[in-house]
Amino acid sequence: MIETHAKFSENLEARNSPFNTLAQRVTIRRVEDIRDAAIALHEMAQARGFRVAACDDISSKEPMVDADGAIINGEIFGWMADGERWWEDTRLALNSPLPRACRYESEPFWCNETGMYGRWRNEYLEEMDLTDFRKRSLVHAAIVVPVHLPFGQISAVSFTPMDRSLTDLSELFEKHADLMASMTRRFIAGYVMVMRTKRRMPADCMLSKREVECLRWAAIGKTDKEISMILDRSHATIRYHIHRAGEKLDAVNRSQTIFKAGQLGYLGASD
Repeated sequence: MIETHAKFSENLEARNSPFNTLAQRVTIRRVEDIRDAAIALHEMAQARGFRVAACDDISSKEPMVDADGAIINGEIFGWMADGERWWEDTRLALNSPLPRACRYESEPFWCNETGMYGRWRNEYLEEMDLTDFRKRSLVHAAIVVPVHLPFGQISAVSFTPMDRSLTDLSELFEKHADLMASMTRRFIAGYVMVMRTKRRMPADCMLSKREVECLRWAAIGKTDKEISMILDRSHATIRYHIHRAGEKLDAVNRSQTIFKAGQLGYLGASD
């Protein structure tokens, strides 16, 4: 009984911890929660000397909004002054090193014009072109949290120090990155879930081992004839497996079949 009571007290203390309280504040369960959750994320960043800039989908031109259609990055995160309205630039995800880096990294990192730095070496980030970094990224330095979501969606959220003289964020990164990452992921995941207006995939889609095998070869450019030779199966058999996979994925052609299978993680990382 004593042990059970101790575990209950421990769980109660954890639920009431500042971390858990903040996690609850940034949690979005319905559209009406978005504004308050954004304010909580904003206050968390400000208390640590940072400003938030959030994008839920780097492939989309649509800005993040609350239940009333107000743009979060403007009205809540405060990017409204001349030269600060970055969310109006629909080319930013293609030109800025920050969202581009999120395509190659899933863990938080910090960056400035000299490089991008995480908890381990990432050769993709090391080789990224940072010429005119401040002009292209619109920041002098930032902690960046990538959020990789279902169906291949990528979010990029940056925390820029309000003190513009700060360019070396190594100490602040070690101190705050874990908290920023946890709160950001909670906030973005909730936002995407409640704002999703259409179903992208059939529910509970399950491909067979042979279907996946055929699609993996097709994804690297092999033709049905080449796949049949590799797997020692007839041309018709290969076509059947790929066609059957397309039916399960509700795809209109071979290309979309491969694309959707990749979005669901069936094809793995490319070599």
